[in-house]
Amino acid sequence: MRRKVYMTAGYNTISLGSGRKEFNPKKPRPGIEHYIKEAGQATLKMVGGAKNVDESVIGNFMSSRFVKQAHLGAFAPMIDEGLKHKPSLSVEGACASGGLALTSGIRSVLAETADVVLAIGVEVQNTVKAIYGADILAGAGWFADRKDGHAYFFPGQFSNRAGAYFEKYGREKTRQAFAVWFKNAIENARLCPTAQEYENKVEDLIGLALTEPNPKGFTDHLNVFDCSKVSDGASSIAILSEEGLAKAGIPKSEAVEIVGWALVTDDITKQPEDPTVLSTVGQAAKKALANAKITVNDLATIEMHDCFSVAGLLTVEALGLAKPGEGADYIINGNTARNGKLPFNTTGGLIGWGHPTGGTGVHQAVTIWEQLTGKAGAAQITIPQNRSYGMTLNMGGDDKTVVAIVYKRAE
Repeated sequence: MRRKVYMTAGYNTISLGSGRKEFNPKKPRPGIEHYIKEAGQATLKMVGGAKNVDESVIGNFMSSRFVKQAHLGAFAPMIDEGLKHKPSLSVEGACASGGLALTSGIRSVLAETADVVLAIGVEVQNTVKAIYGADILAGAGWFADRKDGHAYFFPGQFSNRAGAYFEKYGREKTRQAFAVWFKNAIENARLCPTAQEYENKVEDLIGLALTEPNPKGFTDHLNVFDCSKVSDGASSIAILSEEGLAKAGIPKSEAVEIVGWALVTDDITKQPEDPTVLSTVGQAAKKALANAKITVNDLATIEMHDCFSVAGLLTVEALGLAKPGEGADYIINGNTARNGKLPFNTTGGLIGWGHPTGGTGVHQAVTIWEQLTGKAGAAQITIPQNRSYGMTLNMGGDDKTVVAIVYKRAE
């Protein structure tokens, strides 16, 4: 890249939803303004205040429907009056909206129009019943397909992918891999105080995850434990140039360097050519790794978009970590666990930490920043000296918009 780009000063609010002791669907809960302000102020404090920020960007998917609020860019001055009259915008790309907020900040730093960008991802979704939320989230797909889709549209989409995979490669071992994925997610979330599943006390996670799908109540091939959470929350991080780091008084040892990234899209009006392949995820990862001049074998950890357990398995194969049909073995053998060959989603991912849709891409970046700088607390894994890279994969819709970013411990 023509200019060095860094990230630092990451922050996550609690991922609020069912499973958290603070959550009660019958009682008033914080609004979207609360989450934007909490996350934004936390990052501003770490970078020396709003005076050091040149612009802001907020990633969000469906606030105009979930909370009837649009025009989120104009909330930046609410975070701090020092952001008044500075550039701010909102970006949307379904569940990849947080990733797009990051790429927007990266582009501004590369274009030399900003040295410090405040990036926030946010969503408040627990404002409607699940079945109505499913209809809102269906906007991440081609809405012309909605009338013929499953009542729970996106669970139905990925259930179809799981069914195709079962037919092609076998059901029993694949379901076992889904269960291991769920177990890893919950055990990782139990190590992160902001995770939605932090207080999960279930002992037999594998048994729970192997609950047979109920087509009459949900989908044909996935159960509710295969699904990401319905979450309210926000994440924030600063994107900076070298000059921005100096202005904020932050040493490089407290930052990660962005060494490669890619934004890849596919035609939203078309169904996947092969439902057992996440081709856009594969292309995004390939381009980001090539941009960084490394391979997947150089990564110490990955934060990826496990909106459903089948997406985790298909991403393992899309990354070339396992051949088609062998992703289940890779997972069952412990390779994606926190002590495995390549730890995935060390704070629980979308299934364990939560999935405030517009916030997920930024949450992924915060987790990688924490891991590579040794700030992950109880969730910290060992980062090998010879593999000091991490990657995030943030997917919007059914493999339609994917942001891949490669990070390196700054030196």
